[in-house]
Amino acid sequence: MKTVRELGDLSGHVALITGGAGHLGHAIGDALAELGASVAVLDLSTDGCETEAHRLAASHGTPSMALPLDLEKPDAAPAAPELVRREFGRLDILVNNAALVGTSAIAGWSVPFAEQSVATFRRALEVNLTAAFALTQACAPMLAQSGHGSVVNVLSIYALVGPDARLYGGTSLNNPAAYAASKGGLLQLTRWLATTLAPAVRVNAITPGGIFRDTPEPFLSRYVDRTPLRRMATEEDFKGAFAFLASDLSRYVTGQNLIVDGGWTAW
Repeated sequence: MKTVRELGDLSGHVALITGGAGHLGHAIGDALAELGASVAVLDLSTDGCETEAHRLAASHGTPSMALPLDLEKPDAAPAAPELVRREFGRLDILVNNAALVGTSAIAGWSVPFAEQSVATFRRALEVNLTAAFALTQACAPMLAQSGHGSVVNVLSIYALVGPDARLYGGTSLNNPAAYAASKGGLLQLTRWLATTLAPAVRVNAITPGGIFRDTPEPFLSRYVDRTPLRRMATEEDFKGAFAFLASDLSRYVTGQNLIVDGGWTAW
């Protein structure tokens, strides 16, 4: 029987992380690189990708690469696995983390429902849901060859529950319908892919609760009051969850959604 340390070891494995240059992507990259994985950082920003890839390599001594790609473009998903194959020769882990989020400064997005635009709704579906489908489809053959293939989709508590408007009153924050709809779709896509890609590839999801990033009052106090663990999350709170689902620590787990929300959805 392998030890827990052996099951969690990702030495020689390769992970592709979308949204890898962002706040949560930063923590995901650290978690997997600390376990020995090489990391391909996919993000919109060339500078951001390169900076994060260099940081991971310098901090953890594992090879990393930058993949500056726009997942809204139809040629991005097919290109990504081939670029990873050329650099590393394999792919073991795919983390679909890239998303338009509630604070994204896009017209018709973080505004009252009557002002939310259909065009922006479609754009959110393209980035948050369609891109995850297309990239998983493109990466599936390499993941199947791995022997340890794992896909982790990043959801939101608003894939599970409706927004509480009382949190947002008197603040500049909002909760777009497209965000919830796209993340809810990604949850069902996780289940669909889990049964379709088994037994060669496992597919699971992580649902983060609210993450503190200079969150303004009064939203912060209202959110904390609503959370059993009495605080918002930090990026560090998710490292263990990603390490678990990406590695053989969860080798008999597929089609599941690991909720990391401080108890928000337990009420």
